[in-house]
Amino acid sequence: MERALGAAADIPPGREKSFNVDGSEILVCNVGGTFYAIDDVCTHDGGPLDQGMLEGYCAICPRHGATFDVRTGAATLPAVIPVATYTVVERGGTLYVQL
Repeated sequence: MERALGAAADIPPGREKSFNVDGSEILVCNVGGTFYAIDDVCTHDGGPLDQGMLEGYCAICPRHGATFDVRTGAATLPAVIPVATYTVVERGGTLYVQL
């Protein structure tokens, strides 16, 4: 199932933006012009990842510094459980997420 998110231009390289998709918060990250999507919830304590920073391929939780690789969802301490990842495609300047 595919859902439209919005304009790709709204998320410049090195930035991220959270979207509510069918009741779930999805974080879309632009790393060097490539878009990645992960659940926007830290698996350590439920913190919103969009409130943190994006450094390279890592979304950093603002609460305790857990990081999540936006390509794979892999977590680093204090989180141990990865986040879900989603495929993002860009067509005609619009981003779509595949659930």
